[in-house]
Amino acid sequence: MNELKAYVESLGVIAPKAVYRNLTPAQLTEKALERGEGKLSNTGALVVTTGKYTGRSPNDRFVVDTPAVHDDIDWGKVNVPISAEKFDGIYGKMMAYLQGREIFVFDGFAGADETYHLPVRVVNELASQNMFIHQLLVRPTAEQLQNFVPGFTIVAAPGFKCVPEVDGVNSEAAIIVNFEKKMVLIAGSQYAGEIKKSVFSVMNYLLPKQGVLPMHCSANVGHDGDSALFFGLSGTGKTTLSADPERKLIGDDEHGWSDKGVFNFEGGCYAKCINLSKENEPQIWNAIKFGALVENVIMDDETREFDFDDGSLTENTRVGYPVTFIPNCVEEGVGGQPKTVVFLTADAFGVIPPISKLSKNAAMYHFVSGYTSKLAGTERGITEPVTTFSTLFGAPFMPLRPSIYAEMLGERIDKYDAHVYLVNTGWCGHKAGDGKRMSLKYTRAMLTAALTGELEKVEFELDPIFNVMVPKTCPNVPDEVLSPRAMWKKEAGEAEYEKTAKDLAARFVKNFEKYSHMPQHIVDAGPKA
Repeated sequence: MNELKAYVESLGVIAPKAVYRNLTPAQLTEKALERGEGKLSNTGALVVTTGKYTGRSPNDRFVVDTPAVHDDIDWGKVNVPISAEKFDGIYGKMMAYLQGREIFVFDGFAGADETYHLPVRVVNELASQNMFIHQLLVRPTAEQLQNFVPGFTIVAAPGFKCVPEVDGVNSEAAIIVNFEKKMVLIAGSQYAGEIKKSVFSVMNYLLPKQGVLPMHCSANVGHDGDSALFFGLSGTGKTTLSADPERKLIGDDEHGWSDKGVFNFEGGCYAKCINLSKENEPQIWNAIKFGALVENVIMDDETREFDFDDGSLTENTRVGYPVTFIPNCVEEGVGGQPKTVVFLTADAFGVIPPISKLSKNAAMYHFVSGYTSKLAGTERGITEPVTTFSTLFGAPFMPLRPSIYAEMLGERIDKYDAHVYLVNTGWCGHKAGDGKRMSLKYTRAMLTAALTGELEKVEFELDPIFNVMVPKTCPNVPDEVLSPRAMWKKEAGEAEYEKTAKDLAARFVKNFEKYSHMPQHIVDAGPKA
């Protein structure tokens, strides 16, 4: 412990009140309750509210611009530069703020594969946040802990507030990644996801230099050891569809694809809770127990029961828990080479086929595009579906140019003969609001056919607008469901389909114009406006 105290003092915290390292969830829960950070639910989970920040704050995220990384980073709205001098100023004040306070330290790993894992030290002001990261990262063995040397350090101090006019940031909160000093500072925000996603951003910078593709996706594995990857933005069904009773869950959010196979970056899950029900998502429901951290879910003070339908604090209610709370999980966090890659989209325009096969170049195109859409009526003034494009299905966390990640995906598709599918879990044959969303029963049947290889045995035809191959048949799915054009023709007319489809294709083309470094063979594989 003296060695750890010396490390904390080396950061600049000369006189901490106490330093605690790798406390158990029970000890951290007790500490959090003692310090008034949260309450216990009737299931034993620790429940906290995170104040002003109930989600990530992308406008407060910065990357320190130094000569060592300047040419690597894809600078812009996502990766905003800040000077080393400003970083040092904030760092010094944050360390001064931590004087005389209890410090909670977790030493663990990002990356289940020891060949590529990153030793991460997380220094927390709050016991509750330290419990969160204890459950979310890969927990070390006693031997690993004894010989632990941090490769990156994250300091999270929600109580420290920046002064924008002095510190060169945009608000009281700041998330600053310094690749040269191997450090992340998180100020002003208690939202635990900032810690988790900072680790992800660091891995997304480091791993491509080691020949590993980092991915914002869920992953599961079949009985024969083959892995499947599921990419998708919020609301596309990524968590639901990767939780397959016939397959084991590797992880729900962040993975690497190496020459050895797939590995989870994490040792836990961070699931959304809004409108959670035991019937629809029993695995998440049952994981909310002692050892879990629940954020911003409304709880009755007397009964200690949750109201998961209440989004009055935020729609982004969350729970963090170790992956071992999921019965059907791969505890080692690794799987074989992926045979199937799935891009999920919830198309509110109703023109993307329910399932289509992508060539290697088309896969790279849709990987970069990261498309889904918002429903009309979800926000004031929205009367038509709104396109949402998130580069690589994880734009806020990718420090390098998109073409680097895209080319790495293409190389792996070729090398390991992976089949790639675009799956529309939204609407088909009509826009959102004019009919029901795609049947989950049919979506699961299509995915089963893709995962078992049965879909490779059927005949496909080219969709001339979206430039993808659409199956004419699929086991356990009516043929007419597979063709948006046929369904539109029956309901609204083929002319209306052509107009709507070409409008969406044009949006894809317009969005892709911003990728100036993208090779032409990827550009040509996209939709045709």
